Amino acid sequence: MIDIEIRRVIDPALDRVARGLVVTGLSANAITWLGFTAGMLAGYFVIQRWFWLSLVFVLLNRLADGLDGAMARQSKPTDVGGFLDIVLDFIFYSWIPLSFAIGNEANALPAAFLIHSFAGTGGSFLAFAVIAAKRGVTSDQERKKSFFYSRGLMEGSETVIFLITICIVPNHFAILAWIYGSLCWLTTAIRIGVGMNVFRSTP
Repeated sequence: MIDIEIRRVIDPALDRVARGLVVTGLSANAITWLGFTAGMLAGYFVIQRWFWLSLVFVLLNRLADGLDGAMARQSKPTDVGGFLDIVLDFIFYSWIPLSFAIGNEANALPAAFLIHSFAGTGGSFLAFAVIAAKRGVTSDQERKKSFFYSRGLMEGSETVIFLITICIVPNHFAILAWIYGSLCWLTTAIRIGVGMNVFRSTP
């Protein structure tokens, strides 16, 4: 819901850092993989209940996610980069709640509900992008993504805020997971409604 507004604030700083990284010869895909590694470590630290360390690595993962896109735009965006960006993000997003369930069995049911809700938001997000691409719409309005970006109630920024929050107050994971998962399902319902309305017409 607030992704575009947040990006307008942070993109100038990311672009400056990205320019410095590009001149070193480091690739955007390398940053993507480094960020993914940080995300996997964040989940490991959750399992070990080292939550503040997990928070640091969640933030590193999200920083890398912003930098790789900025680097790609300043060099040459590739389909491989766009593919890796979305796939590794989805793995990371589901890994963190799974880690809370592994670390504490009491979190298993709310974590399962949350991951299930991610299937709804992720599936509706990608399905919208696929049909939009079929109709010749292949990028978002501000050209920040490799695919059509369908806005929703719960987007990347809200998910990052949620991940930060559960790392800061891990004892409240269950109630936060139920709340956030429910909002994700509301997002899915909205996207289904919008998609059916938009794609019902002849392209």
